[in-house]
Formats: sequence, C-alpha cells, structure tokens
Amino acid sequence: MNVPLVMTLIGPDRPGLVELVAGIIADHHGNWLESRMCQLGGKFAGVLRAGVPHQQEESLVRALSELEARGLTVVVHADRSEPVLGEHALAALEIVGQDRPGIVRQISRALADQRVNVEEFRSECTSAPMSGETLFKAQARVQIPHTCDLAGLQQELEKIAGDLLVDISFQELPQGR
Repeated sequence: MNVPLVMTLIGPDRPGLVELVAGIIADHHGNWLESRMCQLGGKFAGVLRAGVPHQQEESLVRALSELEARGLTVVVHADRSEPVLGEHALAALEIVGQDRPGIVRQISRALADQRVNVEEFRSECTSAPMSGETLFKAQARVQIPHTCDLAGLQQELEKIAGDLLVDISFQELPQGR
C-alpha cells in the first residue's frame, strides 16, 4: 500500500530540477500524483503529492533531504487529508485592477468571513497595455459551503471592488470540475 506524501520544494531555478525530484521518487518506487510548480523571482517553487510504498517512505524522505546540499529545500509531510464534510459548491473568482497593497488581504478576508475555502490561487503583476501602469491579476477556485450567504458575499466583493478600483468576477462552476 502506498503512503501519500505532500512535498514543498524551493531553490534557485535551473534546468533539471523536476527530473531530479522525479528520479528520486521513481527510484523509491513512488508514483507522482499531482503537482503545481513554477519559477518565481528566480526561484523554483513547487508543491507535489506522490505515493510511495510504506517501506520506502523513510529512505525517500532521506534522499530528498540530501538535495539541500544541491540548493533545493524539500519539506515532506504525510498526506492525512480528511474528506471534506458537508456540501459545497465551486466558484471561480477573477480580479483585475491597478496594483496596490492590500488587494489579496481584503478579498481573502471577505472569503474567510463566509468560511469560503480557497482551493487554488494564482496571481501576477503585469504592465497595462496602453498606460504601462502595473496591473494586478488573480484567479482563484474556491469552495463555497452551503451555509454561505452567497448574496452577501457577492455584495461584499462588489464593495471591495469599488473601494480598490478593481474588477471582480465571481461565478459558480458546475460540479465535477
């Protein structure tokens, strides 16, 4: 039986890092299940989930920790995830506007106040096409509990959008996405 593990990785970006980690996982008879990886500010950063046979877990963790000497920090956690309790809907949230401090904080606070879980979040700052000003863009996938006051949440997001001068779109997604 495979033990599910969740790992975070960070280090100076260079070719071959994914192959290096994938090779170690494969050498320990592990299975790469899912991941999110990218280059941010010259660093390679990632999160991945893998399954490894129980008898290989300790040696895999040791082999991954030895990557520190090569500049890659890997932190491994056992995946002891609990099934999500209760009904929830999925929604997509998009934010676009002139960059300023506090955008993520205000929006995440409104979501947390309604017990909305941020399942995935991506953001970037880009140059606006005509003006060259810095634009903040973000996309999130969120889980909305059945207890959420959806109208109240949308109203709060619209208020934040008006205060921060950003566009926020919020729409429910079909189940199974």
